Amino acid sequence: MYNYLDFEKPVQDLEGKILELKKLAENGEAVDVGDEISRLEKRSRDALRDAYKALTPWQKVQVARHPDRPHCVDYIKALFSDFTPLAGDRNFGEDQAIVGGFARFRGEPVAIIGQEKGSDTTSRLKHNFGSVRPEGYRKAVRLMELADRFKIPLLTLVDTAGAYPGVGAEERGQAEAIARSTSACLGLKVPSISVVIGEGGSGGAIAIATANRVYMLEHAIYSVISPEGAASILWRDTTRSKDAATNMKITAQDLLELKIIDAIIPEPLGGAHRAPETVIASTGDLIARTMKEFSGANTDFREQRREKYLSMGRNL
Repeated sequence: MYNYLDFEKPVQDLEGKILELKKLAENGEAVDVGDEISRLEKRSRDALRDAYKALTPWQKVQVARHPDRPHCVDYIKALFSDFTPLAGDRNFGEDQAIVGGFARFRGEPVAIIGQEKGSDTTSRLKHNFGSVRPEGYRKAVRLMELADRFKIPLLTLVDTAGAYPGVGAEERGQAEAIARSTSACLGLKVPSISVVIGEGGSGGAIAIATANRVYMLEHAIYSVISPEGAASILWRDTTRSKDAATNMKITAQDLLELKIIDAIIPEPLGGAHRAPETVIASTGDLIARTMKEFSGANTDFREQRREKYLSMGRNL
C-alpha cells in the first residue's frame, strides 16, 4: 500500500477495494471477482489521472515531499557502478546529509554529490532529514576540488528542505560554508549537471546546484524558502502556505518558463514514488545525453556557467 496524499483520497478508496477483493479471491471467499477488479482498476487509473492532470503548486509540494519518493542513494545504486564514497570535511567531522564520492556512469568516471533525506526513522536521523550542516558543504567543496583536479565531470542530486539551522551549525559557519560551496560550484572548470529530484530548498540547495545544466523532476520544487516559511514571514500565518506556494513560482513548469532550469524530467502517472525505476531510468538517459553533448564540446564551462547565472532575470 502507498502512503496516500490528501488529494488522492478517491484513488485510495478504489485501490483499497481492489486489495480487499484480491484477498477474498486468494482466500477462496469470492467466486469470480476478476471482472469487478478490472473495472475498479480502470476507475482507479482514471481517478489517478484526474488527480494529477492539473496539480496545484501546493499539491506539488506534497508530492515532492512524499516519503516513498526515490532518494539520492536510490539513484546512485541504480545508475552508477564502482561508487567510492568520500567522508569528512578535514576540519570538523562527517555529515551524512551529503552523500558524495566517485563512480562510473555508463563506463565514464563522474563525481557525485547528493543530499539524502533517508527512507525510515533510523536513516532519516542518520542523514539529518537531508538538512546539511557546514561540514557537509565543506565535504562537497572537497569533492568539487578533486573533480576539478582530475578533470572529472560533476553530477549533483538535490533534495533538501534547506540547510540545517541549528545553533551548532551557525557557530561552525553555516553561511560561510554555503557561500564557499556555491562559489566552488560556479568556479569549476569541468562540466556540471544538477538534478532536483525532490525539494530544492533555499541556499541549502543552491550550494550544490549552480551547474551548467539544471534539471528538475516534473513534480519537484525549487524555491528560496519553503511555502510555510514564506507564509509565516509575509502573513504571520502558516495556514496560508497554499497561497505562498502559488505565488512563489516554485514548480518545475514555472521555473522552466522563467529560464531558471533547462529541462523537466517527466514522472510516471501518480508521481515518482509509484514507479521509481522508470523515473530513475529517465533521469539517467538525460544525464547520458548531456554528458555526451559536453564531451564533444569545445566549451569554457566556467564561462558558460557565469553567463548562465548572470543572465537570469534579464528577461523578466
